[in-house]
Amino acid sequence: MFETLETTILSALQSLFDQFGWAGVFGLMIFENATGITPNEIILTFAGWMLIERHGISPAVIPLGGLYAGLGSAIGASITYWVARLGGRPVVDRFAKIFHIKPALITKAEEQMHRWGPGLVLVGRVIPGIRTLISIPAGLAKIPFLKFFTATFIGAYIWCTLLIGAGYILGHEWMLISGYIKTHLPLVISLGLVVCLGYLGYHFREPLKAFIELKLMKKTETNQ
Repeated sequence: MFETLETTILSALQSLFDQFGWAGVFGLMIFENATGITPNEIILTFAGWMLIERHGISPAVIPLGGLYAGLGSAIGASITYWVARLGGRPVVDRFAKIFHIKPALITKAEEQMHRWGPGLVLVGRVIPGIRTLISIPAGLAKIPFLKFFTATFIGAYIWCTLLIGAGYILGHEWMLISGYIKTHLPLVISLGLVVCLGYLGYHFREPLKAFIELKLMKKTETNQ
């Protein structure tokens, strides 16, 4: 399964990059930042490998690649920003319900955005898992668009350039990395499950504690 998925992703990216070059990276980053669907880590590291290292191009091109990717990221993030800004909480809450995001978290993020402004956008753009979500509270807080776009572009440029550079350096070792991932994937999944279970246990510790106490109480009554 992993090999099939790996081959499919590599083939699709290879075809796209061969046909459109950095314009393909630009388009993918718009889509990724507007939807959060496609994994930018894979897109950018493969771009560093396929568009620079495999063609024997100088690594001096990496900052230029980061420019394409960063600009695409900023444009894609702007779409999410305007959806949140124009639609307000009704639209955001509707999507939050679909993705099981607590409204309280959105409220807290919006409050933090009012407090820290574009600085929070800049920092959020280089944190995995938050990068694509930071546009939502920025839109709700109605951060001035020019400041939002500037902070988003700077943060995205740093992030994208680093990943493209990593792809350039490590791309030729992809088969080694791929083999390592396949060998240790079961362990990674197991650790992920343990972490998830630990999180759920901590998050729902009070209901679980009450449930266990109720069970013990019923058992005691039955024995008596």
